[in-house]
Amino acid sequence: MSLPQYITINGTSYAAENLSEAAKMQAVNIQVVDAELARLQQQIAIAQTARNAYVAALIESVKGKGQDAAADKPKKPRAPRKPKAATAEAKPKAKAK
Repeated sequence: MSLPQYITINGTSYAAENLSEAAKMQAVNIQVVDAELARLQQQIAIAQTARNAYVAALIESVKGKGQDAAADKPKKPRAPRKPKAATAEAKPKAKAK
């Protein structure tokens, strides 16, 4: 890895060409570690996404199983409804004698 032209440490910029070999080596080590941290953060994001998908699938399985069990259970037949009472308007009027 190559170093940038300037390196900022605690708010102070240093020209990379003026750093000692030991300082340059430490700066490269920091770059390597930063790249590894970024890679690991991506891996965490992937794993979290997979976990969320598994949780959603589990919830769907539990909900679906409850619905399947209810669907498999035979329903009791309903009693036939009684006919509605006829209203006064619908009743034929009695003939007067």
